Amino acid sequence: MRRTLLATVVVSMLAAPACEDREAQATWTQASGSVALSRDDAFLYVVDSDNGVLAVVDTARREKVGEVKVGLLPERVAVGADDTVYVSNRGSRSVSVIRRGDWSEAARVAVGVEPVGLSVSPTGDTLYVVNSTSRESSRHGSLMAVDTRSLAVRWELPVGDEPRGIALAQGGKRALITRFRQGDLISVDLTDADRPRVAREKTDLYARANTRDGAAASPDGLTPLPPSPDIRFQPRGMSSVAVTPDGERALATVMWAREDPLSPDGTPTPPTGGSLYGGGGPCNTGGVVAPGLVTFDTDTGTPRVDDLDRCRPPPELAPDFPPSTIISPESTHPIQGPVAAVVDPTGLWAFVVNRETDNVAIIPTGRRSGSDLMSGMGSTVRQLVRVGSGPTGIAMTRDGRRAYVYNAFDHTVTTLVSDGAGGTANVRTEGAPLPIAGDVLAPNEVAGRKLFFSALDSRMASTSVGASCASCHPDGREDGHVWGFPDGPRQTPSLAGRGMTKTGPFHWSGEFSTMRDFLDATVRHRMGGTVLDGVMVAQLSDFIDVLPAPDNPHKGEVLTEAQARGEAVFRKAACDACHGGEHFTLNTQADVGTFVTTGPLQDNAAVREVGLNTPSLLGLARTAPYLHDGSAASLKDRLLQGRESNQHGVTAQLTDAEVDDLVEYLLTL
Repeated sequence: MRRTLLATVVVSMLAAPACEDREAQATWTQASGSVALSRDDAFLYVVDSDNGVLAVVDTARREKVGEVKVGLLPERVAVGADDTVYVSNRGSRSVSVIRRGDWSEAARVAVGVEPVGLSVSPTGDTLYVVNSTSRESSRHGSLMAVDTRSLAVRWELPVGDEPRGIALAQGGKRALITRFRQGDLISVDLTDADRPRVAREKTDLYARANTRDGAAASPDGLTPLPPSPDIRFQPRGMSSVAVTPDGERALATVMWAREDPLSPDGTPTPPTGGSLYGGGGPCNTGGVVAPGLVTFDTDTGTPRVDDLDRCRPPPELAPDFPPSTIISPESTHPIQGPVAAVVDPTGLWAFVVNRETDNVAIIPTGRRSGSDLMSGMGSTVRQLVRVGSGPTGIAMTRDGRRAYVYNAFDHTVTTLVSDGAGGTANVRTEGAPLPIAGDVLAPNEVAGRKLFFSALDSRMASTSVGASCASCHPDGREDGHVWGFPDGPRQTPSLAGRGMTKTGPFHWSGEFSTMRDFLDATVRHRMGGTVLDGVMVAQLSDFIDVLPAPDNPHKGEVLTEAQARGEAVFRKAACDACHGGEHFTLNTQADVGTFVTTGPLQDNAAVREVGLNTPSLLGLARTAPYLHDGSAASLKDRLLQGRESNQHGVTAQLTDAEVDDLVEYLLTL
C-alpha cells in the first residue's frame, strides 16, 4: 500500500503542470462534516452538537487539550489557511471564530438561518457559509461570503431550497453546493469576487439515473441478472460534497428513494407479506432506500451517473467513476445514511461516513473491478470499517495515512490507520475510541436516538431492508418525498417540534390509534425488525418528543400586520375547526378534496371513505411541498386549488389579499 500510494503521488506530480497542480490542490480538502485538522495535522477539531462545543485534540498525544463553547447545535467545522477555525452554529444563526492556540471563541458572525456548510477560499480571505434558508424567507437558502479579516458579510446569494454542503473547485472560482431535499448540485461562479452568480441551478441527475434503456445488468456490466420491474428512484438527502485532489470531479453523498408503488417483492402489486420497505431497490438491492455516491464534473456540474435500472454507466460513459449506488460487501452488515465523505491525497479512494450503520466505506474513485474488490457480488466497496454510533464527520491527515471519525451519539473519536498490509486489510482502527464529551440528553432519549437512526440494529430493521427511521425522516424531519404505499401516495411528514406522540391517531390514514401500534407496524412489518417492546416504544417516543423544531425565518417576537390579519382569516375560514389546539390539529379524519383516483398511485376506497388524518400545521414554512400526495408546491398553491368548493376550509369568500395574509400567518406556525 505504501509503495502504491507513493508511486501514484510521484506520477501525478510529474504528469501535470505545476500551476495546474497547485490550483487543484488549493481547493482539495481532507475533512468533511463535524471534524477537521489543523494545517499541520497537529490538532483535531471536533464539533459536538449536543453539548454545543468545539473540542481540541492533540493528535500526537491523542489527548483532548481544549474545549470551546460555541453556539447552539454546531454542525460543521472548517479551517482557514492561517489555521483559524470556523464552526457553523445551526441553532444560533451564526458562525463561531476560534484562533489557534487560544482555545476560546474570538468572535461570532451573524449569518442566515440554520447555517451548515462551510468552506474557506484558497487565499484565506473569504469564508463561504451555506444557510438552509435566508433570514427573510424559507423559500430559498443562500450562499454567504464573509471577509475573514473584518468578519463582515460581503454578499449573500440565493441558491435554491434547503442547501447544505459546499466544496470549492477551479482554484476557488466555483462553488458546488448540495440541495438537500432535491438531491442535486448547484454550481456558483465566483470568478468575480464581488458579483457571484448561479451558473447552474440544477442538473439532469434524475433523468440520467432513470433512463429506461434496457434490461438490468450487474454493476460490472458482465454478469446477467433477471430483469427488474420498471421503477424509478429520486435522489434526496444530498448532504456533503468532496472534490478530488486533481480538481476534476466532485463526489456527493445521496440517498435514492423509490418512487413507484411499494411491495415486499419489488413489483407494483399490493403486498402479500414480508417487509414493505424491502423490495425493489436500485441495482437489485433489497431496500427501497439506498445509499449513493454521485460523481459530477466540476467544470460543468454535469453528473456522471449510472442508469439505476441497469446499474452500470450508460454506453457513452466509461466506468471510471464509483457506482452511483453503494452496496455493502457484507450481507449481514448494511450501509446506510451517507453524511460525509473525503477523497484521499492520491485521489484513488473515497472514504464515505455512514451515520445509520456506524461504518466507513472505502471505495475506489476510478474503477469497478480488481482482485481487492467484491464486484462479483455486486459491491465495489474495498473495505467496510466499523466505527462508533452515529458518525457525522471524517478528517484525514495530509499524507493519507491516518483518519479520524467522530461518533456523535457516543461522543467519541475513532482513529483509522493504514497498516500497509495491502489487499482488503489495509485500514484498521487504532486504540480505543477517544471520549470527547458526555451525554446531555436523558438516558431514554439517548437510547431512542440510537434506535431511530439505526439501520444496523436487527430489532429495528432487517439487513436486507437496510433502512432506519431516519432514512425517511432525516434529522427527524421530512425528506420531501412521496412514497407509494398500498393505501395510496403518502408524503413523509415532519416529526420535529410537532409533539407527535400527543397527536394520535397516527399515519396519514389514521389507522393506528396509539404510537405503539404505529411503531410496531413500521418497525416490524415495514422495516423487517424483530422486536418492539414497551421499553423501545418509550425510548423512541421520548426521543421524537425532543426533536427540535426547524428554525423559522418567518417567526418573530410579534406578528407583523399582514400576519395578524392572516390570523383573523385563519378563524374566518374555519381552519381551526380541524387545525385547532396546541399542535394545530384536532386529530380528526377529513376529506378535503385531495384524494388521488387516477394514475399508478391511488388512494384506496377504504381511505376515501373515512378521510385523511388532519396533520399538525407546526413548521409549515420548512415542509413544502404540501398535502399527503405532495401535489401543492406552496401554501398559496394549496389555498387556490379547489378554493371555490369550500371543502378545505371556508375559502370561497376569501379575497386574494386575504389569501396572501393567511399564507403569511401560516408560515409563522
